[in-house]
Amino acid sequence: MERVTSLAEDHEVRSIVVGVAGREGDPLIPEFMDFVESALRMEDAIFRMTRERSVLFLTDVDLVRGEGIVARLLESFAQQVSVAKPPEVRLGFAEIPPGPNPPLLRDALVAAFPAR
Repeated sequence: MERVTSLAEDHEVRSIVVGVAGREGDPLIPEFMDFVESALRMEDAIFRMTRERSVLFLTDVDLVRGEGIVARLLESFAQQVSVAKPPEVRLGFAEIPPGPNPPLLRDALVAAFPAR
């Protein structure tokens, strides 16, 4: 989050925090997260919280573009591992706008992992 904050404050770059929550015990979720990690750009990052939950930081993208990136990753994963449909995941997005006073990590995580 420190890097995202620095980009927002010093370079006027917006970023997206994405919460990815899979169904507990779903064997595809760890494989999907490995796939996502291999597909991310160098400036992006993934942080695994549990076996079924992860946080993605997508830098220099707005909300619409971030949603599109995650949708494409889900589709690509389904095609590459030959499953009928992508794994079931709940997604939450928090946009970190450029400029001073970005949201706290706590607030970004609450937005990225909305209540069920």
